[in-house]
Amino acid sequence: MRRLFSVIAPRYDLITVLLSYGQDRRWKRRLVSMARIQPGMPALDLACGTGDIAFGLAAAGARVTGLDITTGMLHLARRRPEAAYLHLRLVAGDMTALPFPDASFPLVTMGYGLRNVPDLPGALAEIHRVLAPGGQMLSLDFNRPRNRAVRSVYLAYLTLVGSALGVILHRDPDTYRYIPESIRRYPGAEAVCTLAGAAGFTQCRWGRVLGGLMAIHSCNKAGELDGAAGQRPGTA
Repeated sequence: MRRLFSVIAPRYDLITVLLSYGQDRRWKRRLVSMARIQPGMPALDLACGTGDIAFGLAAAGARVTGLDITTGMLHLARRRPEAAYLHLRLVAGDMTALPFPDASFPLVTMGYGLRNVPDLPGALAEIHRVLAPGGQMLSLDFNRPRNRAVRSVYLAYLTLVGSALGVILHRDPDTYRYIPESIRRYPGAEAVCTLAGAAGFTQCRWGRVLGGLMAIHSCNKAGELDGAAGQRPGTA
């Protein structure tokens, strides 16, 4: 997966726009608007890619650490115009082994991250570990439609469009095949809530986006948020 995302990094933003019918940025703004951000609050954006959500959080007043497994994505994030006036700490790393102390962040976000992680329960456990008591996790991702007919049409569309874009952009029809394949393996939005509960999260719920073809999850960690939560040196 690391090698694949290194290949597609320069075209990643274009692909997300095309496969989201031009709605990707709007959905990410919606996620940011759901975050309970206080000025100067540390926030962790996982699978941060080129920084859409991370810069949105920073613009809202958070002190953001962005983590991605692909250094090429982080390089593109550093080159964005917003980087001149919105400071992010960008870290290469794996969300199944986060390089942060326990209870470091009152807010953890991600876009298109959980669906691609090889160990979903392990990733949720790690997110819960670094989340401060009373903290919030928000995740935007593709959903796996429960209706078999809808799912078949949806996956066929993504396969067809992804193959065409792979040929046009990379001369390889299989470049974006990972998207429908990852959705086939993904347990779906309701199952993610169940897995999050098993990892220790509370009040896990999800909202339909694009009629349920996409989903935004919101989960909390039990406890009360300390005003100084996450304010440890080196966490943001």
